[in-house]
Amino acid sequence: MDRFRCFESVEPEDWQHPDIAVIRVPMSLAIRQGGLLEHAIFTLDGSIRVYKVSETGREITLYRVRGGECCVLMMASIMGEMEYEASASVETPSELFILPIDVYKQWVEKYKPLRQYIYRMFTQRMSIVTTLIDDVAFKPMEYRIADFLLHKTPEASTTLRITHDEIAVELGTAREVISRKLKEFEKEGWLVLGRGRIQDIQRAALEQVKKAVM
Repeated sequence: MDRFRCFESVEPEDWQHPDIAVIRVPMSLAIRQGGLLEHAIFTLDGSIRVYKVSETGREITLYRVRGGECCVLMMASIMGEMEYEASASVETPSELFILPIDVYKQWVEKYKPLRQYIYRMFTQRMSIVTTLIDDVAFKPMEYRIADFLLHKTPEASTTLRITHDEIAVELGTAREVISRKLKEFEKEGWLVLGRGRIQDIQRAALEQVKKAVM
């Protein structure tokens, strides 16, 4: 539990609940929007994508939960006794620490370090989601694609292994929109499209795209 120092103050007797556990979960395990949660989940290792699905089936990624983190939307759903307002999918095999919701509520009330941790996570996630809303509402797609490619492509590489569908899911738009814009980028010589990857990414050119469209 080194990743969660907030549990250090939990008294030994409070760990005795039989349903407190550490579990390993496989890729693609999903929690669907609208469900009622039975456990509070803390990620020890791995990656979980949290996303929203529109009525038309289009997805947009809200944030990712990695080692030492939790999904604040899950925590809010538990404390408010509401349905989960997002969906979550395990991207890599992950190790999770799970607490029954009644135990979680008791611990939040009893232990200040846990409350402080949850509040910090809320603040961090709100910042991420606010930035996402700003991007979707006010920034043109050319900017968002250029910014996405710059952030996702390793500094020492000019190749990113990703599909047009995956970019569309991350940015919350249609695959056709992504394909059209990427072909425009390719025509300008800013990158080269391949099967399941984007090659010869020109970082300087994409930085100029961001400056030009804002």
